[in-house]
Order: sequence, then C-alpha cells, then structure tokens
Amino acid sequence: MTHWIADSLTLWRSPLTDAHLYTAAAYYSLLAKMNVGMAATAVAVVTIGFMGLLLSAQDGEAGNLMFDGASLFLYCSAAAVYVYSAIPKLSKFTNLTPFAANLPRFPYNLRQPTIELASSHLICAVALTGVIILQTARYWAEGEQDDGALDSRADSSEKMTWKRSSRPVEPSPPAIRQSRSRASESPSTRRRSPVKRKAVGSISLTK
Repeated sequence: MTHWIADSLTLWRSPLTDAHLYTAAAYYSLLAKMNVGMAATAVAVVTIGFMGLLLSAQDGEAGNLMFDGASLFLYCSAAAVYVYSAIPKLSKFTNLTPFAANLPRFPYNLRQPTIELASSHLICAVALTGVIILQTARYWAEGEQDDGALDSRADSSEKMTWKRSSRPVEPSPPAIRQSRSRASESPSTRRRSPVKRKAVGSISLTK
C-alpha cells in the first residue's frame, strides 16, 4: 500500500513539474494493469494480516484488547482508504500509454487524481506504521510482564526457603526411641558403663 517511489514525486517535490507527474502516472498505470494473480496475492496477504490481528484480540487479556484493538482500527482504516479512495483513482490510469511522457503537457484530467492517489497512499502508510508501532509496544509490554512474574516467583521461593531454614530441626524417630530407652534406665545403671561393671566384678573376685 506504500509506493514511495512515485508518491514522493508528487507530495515532496517543489515545484511540481509535468515530468514528476508523468513518472508517477506511469508507475500507477502499472499498478492499474496488474494481473489477477498478483492482485489475488495482495488480497490474501491483507486477509492473513487481518485474521492474525483478530485472533490475537480474542484472547481476552487487557493488553491484547488495547494494542490489538487499536491495531485493528488502523488496519481497517487503511484498507478502507485503499478500497474506496485509491482503487477508484487507479482505474483512471489504465489507458495511459507507456510513451505518454512525449506529450508536451501532462493531461489535465489526470493531474488531480495523481495527487489524490499519492495522498491516499500516504494515509495508508501512516496507518500501517501505527500498526507496527502498536505491535512492537505490545511485544515489549508482554516481555516486561513476564520478567516481573519471574522476579516475583524468585522472591517467593527465597522467602519459603528462609522460612524452612528458620524452623528448629526435629529429632528423627530412632533418636527419640534411644532417648526414651535411656530415660527408662535407672540413674545407677546409666552411670555405670559395661566396662566399669566388668572392672568392679573382677575386683570383687580377687578379694
């Protein structure tokens, strides 16, 4: 939808000469005589872009509704301008011969359509640029949101690890049973070890 090579000759050149108009009109005549296959390819690309934005907006998230909704509005506006303004003016260039530049003056009936066609292309270009900017902003916003979610998860995992490490360590079941068996023994038996008991027995026998 952007044809800068021809639009720049009529929109951004001053003064506007017949040579500029002839060059732009020759370019537009090639577009007007486009074959069916190329036209179908252009329509297919536009349809795929529209369906991609529409499916992305149906996710229901706030970011998708904001960015994709605005992108759909600009995309449909560009398509409407091209269908209702650019295409009807292109049909006026179908009868332009390739050697029309040899004429002394540019045809008066094509002067205004040439300028208006360049203006329509400029409107489409600005709208599509807005779509690109909105989709880039959406991608950046989703990346920032994902980074924030990862940071919050890391902070929560660190807090859980700190809470677990601050709890007192409970004794294992074998240690509990061993402490209970020692508690059930009398103080005298706990004081005497098996080695001491053997030593006391040997002394008594010698006596």
